[in-house]
Amino acid sequence: MSRGGELKPNILIFMVDQLSGTLFPDGPADWLHTPNLKKLAARSVRFKNCYTASPLCAPGRASFMSGQLPSVTGVYDNAAEFPSSLPTYAHYLRRAGYQTVLSGKMHFVGPDQLHGFEERLTTDIYPPDFGWTPDYRKPGERIDWWYHNMGSVTNSGTAEITNQLEYDDEVAYEATRKIYDLSRRHDERPWCLTVSFTHPHDPYLARKKYWDLYENCNHLLPEVSAMSYGEHDPHSRRILDASDWNNFNISEKNIKNSRRAYFANISYLDDKIGEILGTLQKTNQEAVIIFVSDHGDMIGERGLWFKMSFFESSSRVPLMISSTVLEPKLVAEPVSTIDVCSTLCDLAGCDMDEVAGWTEGESLLPFASGSIRTNAVLMEYAAEASYAPLISIRKGPFKYNRCDIDPEQLFDLESDPNELHNLASSQNFSEELAEFQRISEAKWDLASFDEEVRKSQAQRLIVYESLRNGEYYPWDFQPLKKASERFMRNHMDLNEVEERQRSPRE
Repeated sequence: MSRGGELKPNILIFMVDQLSGTLFPDGPADWLHTPNLKKLAARSVRFKNCYTASPLCAPGRASFMSGQLPSVTGVYDNAAEFPSSLPTYAHYLRRAGYQTVLSGKMHFVGPDQLHGFEERLTTDIYPPDFGWTPDYRKPGERIDWWYHNMGSVTNSGTAEITNQLEYDDEVAYEATRKIYDLSRRHDERPWCLTVSFTHPHDPYLARKKYWDLYENCNHLLPEVSAMSYGEHDPHSRRILDASDWNNFNISEKNIKNSRRAYFANISYLDDKIGEILGTLQKTNQEAVIIFVSDHGDMIGERGLWFKMSFFESSSRVPLMISSTVLEPKLVAEPVSTIDVCSTLCDLAGCDMDEVAGWTEGESLLPFASGSIRTNAVLMEYAAEASYAPLISIRKGPFKYNRCDIDPEQLFDLESDPNELHNLASSQNFSEELAEFQRISEAKWDLASFDEEVRKSQAQRLIVYESLRNGEYYPWDFQPLKKASERFMRNHMDLNEVEERQRSPRE
């Protein structure tokens, strides 16, 4: 039992990859071809200003699952181990009596590839070892075999199958199959199914069916055109360098094609999500629905692509929650993806008192009901394209960015949504700057943060090189299907099999 004596609700979580929240001012933008997401938005609480904990896959996802910032999880980059001892929402819900299932990507690094999930339906799309570890001891080093490069932009266009499309097709198929299986009620426990896609993450390649939807789109050029290298702030220049920008000539056609494919892949996701929601409906099951992204994508704004930045297009993400206990509405209060863990526990009636001191997220249910958030929203970044940890704070209309090797940044997002005017040196905003400096100094010791990141990187690089010598035991999750227990076998009664596998039953 949970809230008010009601049965614990089933929970269906959709996580997508690299979807910018700037395209979700109140659900999907009107011009996006996303009928299923628009239907979901109409019955959801929509969080207009939700931010990732870190604008990179593995750190953002570990924080999303645990309700902790990267400086706590230790997942600083895409090759940092997610500790098995750190509870996730899958642990909390499973402990409370839930079946916990994952279909798709979560970018777990390390030998634990479950982190509280009872069942995992697919392998991950990215490697789980330490091979993608950056090295702060070598600032400016570009590791070509795994760093992003602008080839994703120059090679954008159409494709009927790609590595990513193959993966997400499988994610959707396995999720749909699992929902059918859950409808058979062989297990009476409530369930939490997380369906995690890799789109619209680059490469910017889309099936022609979805590409054609955006033939006459008026949004194929960014709002802020490309800046010269010298016009960018130091961190943005590092992102450009890490992306090998100087070896590519990005044309207007490349930009339009990349953005068109990106929008097309949002429509592709919409179709997949529609299939899954349709299966839920056909099997007469109900669930709390959550839709969220791990981080955003700059999609050409300012001449930047991918993520790794605190600018809005990279750090802001969509978040929608549909539940019978919540009235649909738009919430403008800044929130974080680390709040989702506490929210799920609140919806399921899980007691988090034992770990409250180590969980930074807040339940979103009070804010969905009109309460005002007083705490700031925090972000961290300490991965490729950085030479020292960066932090960001969103509070009220302002966003503050700090790094020990860079000038401070302060933006008023209400008057300057494109973050073109740094107010950190303006006397008119000295009080606001001082307040953000106070918050950041109370929260972070950036020198110690830097030291911990460097220690983690150095240790992992040694371990990776070591394990690649001699016999190699992979950590990749291997989904196994017990063929001897599927369909019809001779230790089964045919009549019983046919009856118990039928759903719905008359």
